[in-house]
Amino acid sequence: MRKETIETLIDAQKTAYIGSVDGNGVPNIKAMLAPRKRDGLREFWFTTNTSSMRVMQYHVNSKACIYFCDNRFFRGIMLLGVMDVLEDSVSKEMIWREGDEMYYPKGVTDLDYCVLKFTAQKGRFYSNFNSKDFEV
Repeated sequence: MRKETIETLIDAQKTAYIGSVDGNGVPNIKAMLAPRKRDGLREFWFTTNTSSMRVMQYHVNSKACIYFCDNRFFRGIMLLGVMDVLEDSVSKEMIWREGDEMYYPKGVTDLDYCVLKFTAQKGRFYSNFNSKDFEV
């Protein structure tokens, strides 16, 4: 397992799956657009609505996971860590893109726009009928 192989798999995906924990301790999974930015396998930034259920869950319990799947070769990477909800202007401007007004009509200062920053602690890579755990 090479870090470059995993990063290539992640960058090729249009969808990421993020996991949170609800108030009853039950895992919740949601499909999201691919992260807007990433720093290696350690940090990933996503856009979302401040009013979303997922944001409320992360405010209560920051434990999280993200998963990327390459359906063509049946490979996947799960990263476990924590999710922070960022509402500061620096973070919001960092990942803002033209066209985001479609989701956040008031622009980068829209109160219903925030950033999810995932920080990985460990991971599990699946490929060729084998899984490999690793520390990030």
